[in-house]
Amino acid sequence: MAFEPTNEATRLLIDLSAGNEKAAEALFPLIYEDLRNLAASYLRRERANHTLQATALVHEAYLRLVGVDAHSIENRAHFFRLAARAIRRLLVDHARSKAAQKRGENPLFQTQSSLNEVGTWGEQQILELDDALNTLAVLDERKAKLVELRFFGGLTIEEAADSLGIGHSTAERDWAFAKAWLARALG
Repeated sequence: MAFEPTNEATRLLIDLSAGNEKAAEALFPLIYEDLRNLAASYLRRERANHTLQATALVHEAYLRLVGVDAHSIENRAHFFRLAARAIRRLLVDHARSKAAQKRGENPLFQTQSSLNEVGTWGEQQILELDDALNTLAVLDERKAKLVELRFFGGLTIEEAADSLGIGHSTAERDWAFAKAWLARALG
């Protein structure tokens, strides 16, 4: 999933960060498909009967982004980093809500050898991953952001490296470390 920069989207993001609220209305159609693909790529890893749908996830994430973070958006890559974080927060909030409804149900986490091969994730597993990512962020924020972009954002190594402003080989090393660290933390 490559996020092709467009002059119009970049201009609208700059306008939005400058406080032009009408830019948000014009921006949404330009980036909708990219956001929807991002949300759909994550939801494909969820269990089949997940109650969230990609469209609702995109709309809620977009509303959060233009409502709270609009004035801090620097460019398109930054926008999609924020979008990945917003989607993560929405999924974690949803998981917490579902876990609270279950009152104590705690499905066992099945250790995965690779985050790329995640099958179905329940609410408890998402909460555990969120906690582990928060701990990893304290140790190494860049590695946690890389995982967030890859897992919640659906970005490739190349796209995540570009978004973070690091080299491909650095991203590969960080990804290998983060996967091993998370497997240990979650297993």
